[in-house]
Amino acid sequence: MLKVKDIKMHSAAFEKALKKRNFEAKSYFDQILDLDEKRRLTQTELDEVLAKSNSISKQIGMLFKSGQTEEANTLKAETGELKQKSKLLSEKHDSLQQELKGLLYQIPNIPHESVPTGQTEEDNEEIYAEGDITELDEKALPHWELAKKYDIIDFELGNKITGAGFPVYKGKGAKLQRALIQYFLDKNTAAGYQEVQVPLVVNEASGIGTGQLPDKEGQMYHIGEDDLYLIPTAEVPITNIFRNDMLSEQDLPIQLTGYTPCFRREAGSYGSHVRGLNRLHQFDKVEIVNFVKPENSYQALDEMVEHVKHILQELKLPYRILRLCGGDLGFTSALTFDFEAYSTAQQRWLEISSVSNFEAFQANRLKIRYKDKNNKKQLIHTLNGSALALPRVIASILENNQTSQGIKIPEVLVPYTGFEIID
Repeated sequence: MLKVKDIKMHSAAFEKALKKRNFEAKSYFDQILDLDEKRRLTQTELDEVLAKSNSISKQIGMLFKSGQTEEANTLKAETGELKQKSKLLSEKHDSLQQELKGLLYQIPNIPHESVPTGQTEEDNEEIYAEGDITELDEKALPHWELAKKYDIIDFELGNKITGAGFPVYKGKGAKLQRALIQYFLDKNTAAGYQEVQVPLVVNEASGIGTGQLPDKEGQMYHIGEDDLYLIPTAEVPITNIFRNDMLSEQDLPIQLTGYTPCFRREAGSYGSHVRGLNRLHQFDKVEIVNFVKPENSYQALDEMVEHVKHILQELKLPYRILRLCGGDLGFTSALTFDFEAYSTAQQRWLEISSVSNFEAFQANRLKIRYKDKNNKKQLIHTLNGSALALPRVIASILENNQTSQGIKIPEVLVPYTGFEIID
């Protein structure tokens, strides 16, 4: 969430930057500044009424003590009127505050200056690529057919139990899934991330804090009776660990990692591009989250990108990195790098990770702050990334490593799976 004082100071620059997102901010900014002025005037009037009420209350006490009962009762009547007026002003102030916050929640983060202009994913900028794309023979199969051939993932059984987008992993497929989770966690903890295990459901405040609400409300599974939400990513509960907290400067950076199942409705997702593991309603993901001082956040982003690169290098998967354009940038992100692995059998790139810097956008919603060396309160910067999302990693492993003998397991995973081939 943007700060009102920053909008006041940089409205023209912010309007220009938000055009990269195809977001017209001027009318929002005009309303915000108008509401903020009304809120400030109301607060000033309320403060004056409360001060006058307090002053009269002191006079009443002194009058009663001196035996001037009639004068005291006259002033008591006046304080009653002031209390009623302060109540109305307080309600007006709260209403203006809520209206102001509602508008601020609708404005996305300011994109970093390096974000390219563009409207769709076609305008994203490839900045790095590594790995040779395997030449498969004409009998090569996409992962959903490999899953059926080797009986390792059952999409029809998942459909029977729950519905489309909820696969059942079986035998070596389940072991491969578990092996990847443990491998990712081991890589993250070795890099200094502390592992946490967090709830899979969150309250509304948590969803608002990280920006999933109200922006992506229709994409989250809502438990109506309890007013809770199934998490779309571990980013939500992990980042909310420090909601409303004042952190110590010496504790920063704080690096956390966690494995969770993730749940997304993916409303409106249809077609061949979402077949098999390409897009699911429930999937497993290992997340990394960083809480850092503002001056260190872009160095932290670079380090997170390098960390994910190293994992993909060990898995020996061909991949590329994209810098997302303004039109494809997530609501809360200032800068995002997407990692895509190549699906040889499908002959297309599959997104397997997003690494993002949210700067102070989430921290302002969450009120996560620290005191600097001058004892001044500062908002931290938050970052997160997938390290990694499992479904499309598995799809790429199955498709890129298929042979006439079976599917070869990447060497780095063999100690985790206990087998070298799926046959």
